[in-house]
Amino acid sequence: MTTITLDQLRNMSAVALAGFGAQVLCQLKDEATARMQSEKATVELIDQALDRKYADKTRELRLAEGKDTGVVHFQDGAIRITADLPKKAEWDQQMLADMARRIAAANEDPGQYIDVAYRVSETKFAAWPDNLRSQFSPARTLKTGKATYRLTPIKE
Repeated sequence: MTTITLDQLRNMSAVALAGFGAQVLCQLKDEATARMQSEKATVELIDQALDRKYADKTRELRLAEGKDTGVVHFQDGAIRITADLPKKAEWDQQMLADMARRIAAANEDPGQYIDVAYRVSETKFAAWPDNLRSQFSPARTLKTGKATYRLTPIKE
């Protein structure tokens, strides 16, 4: 069996790589996935260390600027630190629906104030009776995502 390392793989095209057998591709995929998970864990650990190191400083700087979130800059030795604590608003969907009805009842367009998105779970859609599915089908477009492959060695 031909072997190839992840480092050698970086200089290959997908066409050339596709010429290898399934066992080689399975091994490479497993190694790359393990490396990616390890590196992701390393990045998370470094991010935790940065937060532990700079959380108090960034909180003080934001308070001094009169804000709870957002970007602050400071220097630590020869390193410029840019710390961002973004806002993440979450909205109560039922309350927004009630407000949209009130706006519409006042003869105004809720779309001027609220973005509305409707979704239908594919699991629920598949479970509906045919007559209901046929009513919703014109509003449904199926698109494909990125193909993924899981390679698992067969144990003999």
